[in-house]
Amino acid sequence: MASSRCTALPTQLATPPRRHLHGPSSSTTTTTATRSSSSSSSSLSWRRTLAHDNFVASAAVSSLLSVTSSSSSQGIIRCTTERTVATNLAPGTPVRPTSILVVGATGTLGRQIVRRALDEGYDVRCLVRPRPAPADFLRDWGATVVNADLSKPETIPATLVGIHTVIDCATGRPEEPIKTVDWEGKVALIQCAKAMGIQKYVFFSIHNCDRHPEVPLMEIKYCTEKFIQDAGLPYIIIRLCGFMQGLIGQYAVPILEDKAVWGTDAPTRIAYMDTQDIARLTFIGLRNEKINKKLLTFAGPRAWTTQEVITLCERLAGQDANVTTVPVSVLKLTRQLTRLFEWTSDVADRLAFSEVLTSDTVFSAPMTETYSLLGVDQKDIITLEKYLQDYFTNILKKLKDLKAQSKQSDFYI
Repeated sequence: MASSRCTALPTQLATPPRRHLHGPSSSTTTTTATRSSSSSSSSLSWRRTLAHDNFVASAAVSSLLSVTSSSSSQGIIRCTTERTVATNLAPGTPVRPTSILVVGATGTLGRQIVRRALDEGYDVRCLVRPRPAPADFLRDWGATVVNADLSKPETIPATLVGIHTVIDCATGRPEEPIKTVDWEGKVALIQCAKAMGIQKYVFFSIHNCDRHPEVPLMEIKYCTEKFIQDAGLPYIIIRLCGFMQGLIGQYAVPILEDKAVWGTDAPTRIAYMDTQDIARLTFIGLRNEKINKKLLTFAGPRAWTTQEVITLCERLAGQDANVTTVPVSVLKLTRQLTRLFEWTSDVADRLAFSEVLTSDTVFSAPMTETYSLLGVDQKDIITLEKYLQDYFTNILKKLKDLKAQSKQSDFYI
């Protein structure tokens, strides 16, 4: 059992203000959120055994994390955060329950969360990192965009002013160290949410993250789950198996363009789910008080192997795929080599996750109880066959129309 490997010391992060303030200044908020109790010796920590690594994480709202290495064959991963103290502020204007902040709004899932929230009448604010190409499509949809960065905790408090619910679908970019956003940034965000009295925190995690402490990303996701649960915030934690949208770029497009399709020789099965269905179920759960402080797993109707997905795409596309198979042994060897150098350690962490996805694992979960709890009919959940069929039907029709138009065009000089 994961609980036997993961012990949380009995302490809470902070006591939230009893009422929300509609508009405290950002400087006041930052001071409140970052104030720590030096007199308290208690801390919140999780300790689990991790082979070959001795990873010590320590963070408050300032989000400081230290890493030490160990040459021993056994090590400890410890995700530790100091206690913070929030001061009860003067009564202010309560925020509306429809006011939400979406973190990670430009991602595959985040943009569907934003669209669903706007369609259902929520006032949506999106936390977006400053970037050369602004996320104008979010503004075009009707959302408010605020610039902040989870790797810079001082930018977080102002984004939470006037917010009732935080929906956290953010994760670090592939080129970033996993701990920067997924641990340090999330600790800062959660502690700020606690200090400012956020009424609900929705966190998207990974299915089976409690079973793979050897994978840094999954271990951090699990530690973040425990951190939220012990923080005292009203929460909903949703573990996900896989997105159908990711299969388009991975398999569908390369097959249509006669490019190489990369696969593995592992029998892993994943129950992919449409992100639109994930967003819809999330807001159903958000309005259901029975879901408060629940950990749910969202899984698609059926678990698929890589080869089954490729075969389905071949049939719908009407052409064979140029499949390049990568043995799992190669991934493992590559990970071992990248762990030898400090500048490739983050690559090794990502490969560790790939090893799990290419192992003899089933990423799925029974959904009958969840559907009943949410009041959802399973027939309303799109299947992978229907999702890919709709995609190929639309894209092949467009290609056929373009081909027909090119044949009808005559040019004269």
